Parts: sequence; C-alpha cells; structure tokens
Amino acid sequence: MLFRQMFDSASSTYTYLLASRAGGEALVIDPVKEQLGQYLTVIRELGLRLVHAIDTHIHADHITALGDLRDATACATIMGERSKADCISRRVHDNELVIVDGIALRAVYTPGHTNESFSFVLNPTEPTAVFTGDVLLIRGSGRTDFQGGDPRQSYDSIVNKLFSLPDATTLYPAHDYKGWTASSIGEEKNFNPRLAGKTEAEYIEIMNGLHLPNPKMMDAAIPANLACGQPSTPLRRQG
Repeated sequence: MLFRQMFDSASSTYTYLLASRAGGEALVIDPVKEQLGQYLTVIRELGLRLVHAIDTHIHADHITALGDLRDATACATIMGERSKADCISRRVHDNELVIVDGIALRAVYTPGHTNESFSFVLNPTEPTAVFTGDVLLIRGSGRTDFQGGDPRQSYDSIVNKLFSLPDATTLYPAHDYKGWTASSIGEEKNFNPRLAGKTEAEYIEIMNGLHLPNPKMMDAAIPANLACGQPSTPLRRQG
C-alpha cells in the first residue's frame, strides 16, 4: 500500500494519501487548500487517480481543499452524514465502508470535538490504523467548546469507540502541535494525560477548564468549509 503523510505548517494539519499501488486509485483525508499543488504533484508522479477526498469534520483552523481536488480530479467529496456542508457528493453513515481499489475504511461517528465528526478505520476486519480527525489527538484531544462540541460525547467517542480498537492500531490525527507524527490506541489509553486513568467526570472537568482562544481562521474557515472551500464550483461527480 502507498501511504503519504503530508503536513501544513500554518495550521499544523496532517493530510493522508492512500492507494493500494502506484498507478491505481487513491483517496485523501483532510486536505488543506494551500497544499493543493503538493497533492496534485504526488498524484501525478505516482500515476494515481484520486477517487475520494474526505474531510473528517468541518475544520475551523484551515480551509479545505475538497472543492479544489474535486475540480482538478473529478473525485467524489465525502463527509459524515451529519455534516452541514452543502457541497458533498457522498455522506457516509456510522459503520459504512468506503472502498477504493482494495483499501477499505470504516466510517465511525465520533462526535465531541464537533457534533458531526467522523473517524475512519483502515482495514476494519483487522484494524491497522485509524484516522481520528480532531477527536483524539496524540497525548491530547480536540477542544469541545464550539461547533456543537461536547466533552461528554468526546469521552464516549474516545473511550467507548476508539479505545475499543486493538491496542496496536496506529493513530493518525488531523493535527499535531509538538512534532509527533503518529501514536497508537494502546499508547493513548496508557499515556494520554486527559484520558489515562480519568473518569468521565474528570475528563469533562479538564475540557471545560481549557478556556482556549478561538482559532485565528475560524470566522473565514467555517463558512468556506461548508462549501468545500470552493463555494462557486458545482459538483462534477456523484457517488
């Protein structure tokens, strides 16, 4: 399998490109508008055909490249069924499969950071990795104080859904601010300071006490991302 982890330094966002082979079909998760050229270069150089572009949720700290990728490659844009974005080709349900050229992802509804967040489990019959968006981060978790976020839902999504995956499952978040590139479910169970040994009540208290400033791009990013970053561009493909 081809796997590329790409980084946008301005927003500390990770984007993931997956394909079963060079010259085959591919999908991308959480792409950033400013990095469009990088994605298209990798796709071209590896001879890939981009089939799906996925956002795990409506991001508040960067503008998505979903619309740009759709326009450039005719790929389908995918988000969870609860997304309010009006430009999505396919809305996935909890436990629905996304399959591309032998690569299978299972969509898992994991609200808490936002009320429409989804995670995606790679090779769901024997999980090898999970792409968690902002719900579960490396040694942290996504804030829960806007966009319908809720610390109780966040705890449930992490502890009762994501932590039910095998400990060896590699964790790939949408962001990291300390230079980490990956973790594992087992590591986060044991070492995540917000979750390891914490009760639901303790987690809620931690999250309610963060008092974080709003993301700098929030006012521009959320409206733009409700239109896939390209409000004037019509859909080219359904499926």
